[in-house]
Amino acid sequence: MSGVEVITFGCRLNTYESEVMRAEAEKAGLNNAILVNTCAVTGEAVRQARQAIRRARRENPHARIIVTGCAAQTEKDTFAGMAEVDAVLGNEEKLKSASYRALPDFGVSAEEKLRVNDIMSVRATAPQMVKHIDGHVRAFIQVQNGCDHRCTFCIIPYGRGNSRSVPMGAVVDQARRLTESGYREIVLTGVDATSYGADLPGQPSLGLLAKTLLKQVPEILRLRLSSIDSIEADKHLWDLIADEPRFMPHLHLSLQHGDDMILKRMKRRHSRAEALAFTEQARRLRPEIAFGADMIAGFPTETEEMFENAATLSEEAGISFLHVFPYSPRSGTPAARMPQVDRAVVKDRAARLRARGEVLHRVHLDRMVGTEQAIIVENNGMAHTENFSLVAVPRLVPREFTRVTITGHNGKHLEMQVTSALVPSRAA
Repeated sequence: MSGVEVITFGCRLNTYESEVMRAEAEKAGLNNAILVNTCAVTGEAVRQARQAIRRARRENPHARIIVTGCAAQTEKDTFAGMAEVDAVLGNEEKLKSASYRALPDFGVSAEEKLRVNDIMSVRATAPQMVKHIDGHVRAFIQVQNGCDHRCTFCIIPYGRGNSRSVPMGAVVDQARRLTESGYREIVLTGVDATSYGADLPGQPSLGLLAKTLLKQVPEILRLRLSSIDSIEADKHLWDLIADEPRFMPHLHLSLQHGDDMILKRMKRRHSRAEALAFTEQARRLRPEIAFGADMIAGFPTETEEMFENAATLSEEAGISFLHVFPYSPRSGTPAARMPQVDRAVVKDRAARLRARGEVLHRVHLDRMVGTEQAIIVENNGMAHTENFSLVAVPRLVPREFTRVTITGHNGKHLEMQVTSALVPSRAA
């Protein structure tokens, strides 16, 4: 191989940062290299990264393999100890071209491979400017990094550090640059995006940032949030939900569970009633809104009754896109020291919760049939509606902005017929 290849795991923030990594590595003159941007959210994510590294080495015996991301930050010795790995960079180091110019030689010891500093010492998040997101029609902008909360199951703060925000002006500049490159749909992303602004002068909120972007960059046709903690929703966010048609009617919620005792043991900041109140209010303000949610099955001490509370919350809140994670103990977290649920029970509950999620998704798709929807055609023969429902769009041109009528679905995605072409998109 030649050039720089990036293998990305995990969240949308990682997707965004992979483009920054590629640009910084190329700026440093790196060649014949594979960058593996890992995720640490579950033990399975770490296993998949290790598997990908071994496969990359088999297929590219002479390439330099550099591992980074959250799993590299939290388990640096694990990756440094792999014979297939040539260097390990921390989450802060991966975004700097100097890191790629100062890589160790081949064949060094595990200790010499390490370029991982203390992420908790990082106090600011510099704006990272990218002109395009490879392979994507929608563009991501990092507005925040890190997390000040310490949910008992979560290792991510130790991979990302404390919460820190990108100044509003830099976010606006990045949005302008992306719309000049032709993007019409922007996604604001972060580790704990709704904590945005607490460390900035005047403490602007995520909702205010979104309002400012839509006002100052009118070329944005669609604005989305990658994920939110509903308990942190402020007046500006409610205004956007109620009154701003360019703010998309889809919110992905960090719910995690639906039983109040488990939520307390997770050290979450919302209750079951508060989660339901949020979805009810949002639906009153924007009837077409759809919700995604993360839910964990088999958390330590979870009884069958507690599990059922999580499942029924998904139904009562009308979650259309349910992302289910079987609980995975992460070394160093308080939950890993709690009484564990048998692994077979964890897997069974995760499967049952996913099955309920599939039913909820089908109900959502049923409601979409017969409606007219605006879509931006993506590169894989698919598109998303404003509320993030997936539509098959055979024979349509990528990046075309089109209005379609939903004619049916196959349980996974919608089917359509074209109604009319709208404003063309120039995304590169």
